[in-house]
Amino acid sequence: MTTSSAGQPLIPRPPATVTALRQAVAQIAPAVLPSFTRELGQAADQSRQASDLSPLQRFIAQWAVYVHIQRQPELAKEFRHWEDTAETGDATRARRAASAIGRILDDAHAALGLSPR
Repeated sequence: MTTSSAGQPLIPRPPATVTALRQAVAQIAPAVLPSFTRELGQAADQSRQASDLSPLQRFIAQWAVYVHIQRQPELAKEFRHWEDTAETGDATRARRAASAIGRILDDAHAALGLSPR
């Protein structure tokens, strides 16, 4: 992942389009690009089959939130910390981690002007 000045995002916030999000993912988290591509294909297939754009809209919202978090190194580090904490097997720590992850996701949705999960 690219580094940044203290507290600065790695990249500017991209528009919520497939092309811009793909470019952002390629820059800040190239290892997850195969997941992005696979999930895009699944969302496109679901949209075609149902003649409904909702799967593509969900895909874009999900990846916009991912990019929003990952482009901010300190926030991404905090998010990974809570993900790791949730997997410890301790119920109390897992609940605390789930709450923290939910807060981060809610804040990201709000920052992007998206409906809460």
